[in-house]
Amino acid sequence: MRDSGEPFAFLVRRQTRLSRGVKGILMTGITVTTLLTSVATASAQNIFEAMFGRPWSPPVTVPDANFTARDRQQLANPPYQQAWIPPAYRRQIVQYQRKEAPGSILVDTDRRYVYYVLPKGKAIRYGAIVGEDAQAWSGVATVGRKAEWPGWTPTESEKRRLGPLPNYVEGGARNPMGARGLYLYSGGQDTLYRIHGTNQPGWIGHAISSGCIRLTNEDVIDLYSRVEMGAVVVVLGPKQGASRIPLAGAL
Repeated sequence: MRDSGEPFAFLVRRQTRLSRGVKGILMTGITVTTLLTSVATASAQNIFEAMFGRPWSPPVTVPDANFTARDRQQLANPPYQQAWIPPAYRRQIVQYQRKEAPGSILVDTDRRYVYYVLPKGKAIRYGAIVGEDAQAWSGVATVGRKAEWPGWTPTESEKRRLGPLPNYVEGGARNPMGARGLYLYSGGQDTLYRIHGTNQPGWIGHAISSGCIRLTNEDVIDLYSRVEMGAVVVVLGPKQGASRIPLAGAL
C-alpha cells in the first residue's frame, strides 16, 4: 500500500501546487488588468480635461437660498457647463483688516477679488473678472441702482471694439450682464460701471472685461442679496491693492 500510495500522493501535491500557481497567475493577471484599466481611465480623464477643461463646479455646492424661481430656471442648464473656477476664486469668508464699514464693497483689481465687508474684521470674498488696464476704473462710488437679470445695451465703444452687436439683449443666462447688476454712481451720476454677473465664468480671475466687475451668477446673486442701496463701493486701481489691502487668510 505504501509503495502504491506515494505516486498518488505525489500527484495530489503536484496538482495542488499547480492549482495554486494557476490561481496566483490569475490573481496577478486580474491585478495587472485592474491597474492598467485604472491608468487608462486616468489618462483618458486627463486627456479629456486637457482638451475640454475640467467640469464646471460652482463656488457653492448647495442650493442657494437667495435664488428666485427665475434664477433656478435660468441656471438649471446654463450655456457654460464646462467652465471651471479655481478654488482660490470661489466664495469664502476671510479675515479683513481694512477700515471700510460693514456693508461696504471693496474691489481689488490687482488680485481680482471683490470683498463684501462684514462686522468683526471679516469679509466675504468673491473671485472676479476685472477690466483691462486701459479700461479699468478706480475710485469711490455708491450703489445707485440694482437690477435682477438686467438687459444689456452695448455702448458705441463696445460695438467698435467687439464688432457687430445687437442694440439690445434681453436678460438671461446668455446675457453678458448675468443674473444681477449693481450700478455704480458718483455725485448722483451713473459712472457707466457696474458689478454684475457673467456668462463666461471660466474667465474669473482674469482682466479681460470692458471695465466692469464681473462675478459668477451664483456669487452676484449672493452679493446682491446683501448690498443695500447707497452702499459705498471702493475700487482699487492697478498697483494700488498690494500696498493697501492685506493678504486675506481663509477661515
